[in-house]
Amino acid sequence: MSTTVVEEAEVLARAREAGRAVGLTYAGAVAPRDAWALVQAGQAVLVDVRSAEERHFVGHVPGSLHVAWATGTSLNRNPRFAKELDAKVGPKSGNELPVLLLCRSGKRSALAAEAATKAGLAAVFNVLEGFEGDSDDHQQRGHFNGWRFHGLPWVQD
Repeated sequence: MSTTVVEEAEVLARAREAGRAVGLTYAGAVAPRDAWALVQAGQAVLVDVRSAEERHFVGHVPGSLHVAWATGTSLNRNPRFAKELDAKVGPKSGNELPVLLLCRSGKRSALAAEAATKAGLAAVFNVLEGFEGDSDDHQQRGHFNGWRFHGLPWVQD
């Protein structure tokens, strides 16, 4: 086993431990930089759970899959989320890698990870901070955390 693979396994092990310590009902949570390192090394699959509109207008991570947790401008919960996610990254799809879920701030993806785990998917992790990060005092995102803040790859349609 290479050092890189060992380090990546350790990242996921720490995420699982931290998740258990705070009582998460899904596998755990990883920081954006760790998530990108895992994806780049082929050790995890990244799934964007934001709406199609958010991906299109705000941007997305190249190579990420998409399964919307909620849809439309009112963000109505997608009742088929777990089934759609399972079809794309579940055991029947041939995927045996951990699944990392990404949303705008890390809140919807945490809910999505919980729902996916309850539906029987294993090794589902939340990407902390999300794509845009948390809002600052001026209700703006991307100024102190999030995928884009960390300078990780993204594209915009």
